[in-house]
Amino acid sequence: MQKKSKLNVHLIGIAGKGMAGLALMFKQKGYNITGSDDGVYEPVLGMLKQNKIKFTEGHSHKNIPKNTDLIIIGKHAKLVPESNEEVKYAFDSGIKIQSLPEALGELAKNTENTVVAGSFGKSSVTALLSWCLIIGKKDPSYFIGAVPLGFKRNAHLGKGKNFIFEGDEYPSSNWDSRSKFLHLKPKNLILISGEHDHINIFKTEEDYLKPYQALIKLLPSTGLVVASLQGKNIQKIIGTSKNKIVYYSFDDKNSWHAENITYGKVTKFDLYNGKKKVTSLSTLLLGKHNIENIIGVSAFVLEKKMITSKDLVKAIKTFKGISGRLDLKTKKSEVAIYESYGSSYAKAKADFEAIAKHFPNKKLITIFEPHTFSWRNKNAKDWYKDIFDSSEEVLILPPPTHGINSDQMTHDEIVREASKNHKKIYSIKTEKEALEKLKKITKKDNIILLVTSGSLFGLTSSVPSLMEKMFPKK
Repeated sequence: MQKKSKLNVHLIGIAGKGMAGLALMFKQKGYNITGSDDGVYEPVLGMLKQNKIKFTEGHSHKNIPKNTDLIIIGKHAKLVPESNEEVKYAFDSGIKIQSLPEALGELAKNTENTVVAGSFGKSSVTALLSWCLIIGKKDPSYFIGAVPLGFKRNAHLGKGKNFIFEGDEYPSSNWDSRSKFLHLKPKNLILISGEHDHINIFKTEEDYLKPYQALIKLLPSTGLVVASLQGKNIQKIIGTSKNKIVYYSFDDKNSWHAENITYGKVTKFDLYNGKKKVTSLSTLLLGKHNIENIIGVSAFVLEKKMITSKDLVKAIKTFKGISGRLDLKTKKSEVAIYESYGSSYAKAKADFEAIAKHFPNKKLITIFEPHTFSWRNKNAKDWYKDIFDSSEEVLILPPPTHGINSDQMTHDEIVREASKNHKKIYSIKTEKEALEKLKKITKKDNIILLVTSGSLFGLTSSVPSLMEKMFPKK
């Protein structure tokens, strides 16, 4: 048992899911933890309180205890010394400062680290892989940048040899432009896709792929790469890597793939490796993209002989998914409400396709918040041509104002672009306005999809409440 340390650590920006996860792991190490943020909301609020982690709402130099040994500063655009007095005080104090990924790399110095990377699906794959090892009684360490359903926490320091990381290509901090996953000391890699994303940071596709190419070069020669055969730009990333490369796909029979798929409340399929049937799997997750995720994780754990096929079947069957990743927001309404983490075109498109696949007879109402820089960028106008094709009616909320620049479209411009190819687009400015519109347009045969990577004005709570009143389940 590792001796507990009493290191005093302060986290500025503790309410981010990643920062909160780091705080939980520091707590496991026995560190004294404090933190601060502008606002702390569920599910992070509950996690911090349950683990007795002290935090302050609002930023002030007074938040940093005098005996602090280490300060971790999050990546939010507001956490810069020019405009944040707590951050300025931290840099002026002489106290050691680290970014989130630097701190994670320190925690994972002596483990076998597997990084899950790609432009979408990272959280789901990381959580599912971790769940497989939990079911296999391997007690892995894991770090997931979202909140997995059925887990007590999104980050954990286990006693096993494996550390599973959600690897993010986004810059490490406001002072370090290196991609976060380059700090994680990877030995193995699951590579999902290299589709151009974060266009405010990576101006060209070539810029976007460079950190992935650097990541794969960090792997030792003994490391395993499990890569999506159909993922965009995969071969450009892999290049001339000498590592063992194993491919998976949805249906390519020369790789790990699925056959005999039946979609439903429980989706079932057979897992194949080439021409060989490996096992039969069933899942509660929705959509083709989640089947692909399951195939990739299955290929990884079975290629490395980490768990048995029996444990794999149990893990896939019992995995509940990720909060905000096509999870059902209430069971008390006849009108089903799902939330989608639509931070990019590819992510949102996959979720729209999943809803259409599983609910072909339902008319879809979409509530959309263009929260990310990618959706707000003027170069993303083409995304609005067909993204709402499967939606009967669409409520579009305003984009946020943080990080606003000349490349950003206004709310009116976004609504105008979407309206060019869709008749029933509504410009919505407040939560109250959204709920009033839903009262007028929602019918019993509708299904509602909440698409955002932001707060959505709190509609993730108020829409289910409204539907439970309007269409209570009998």
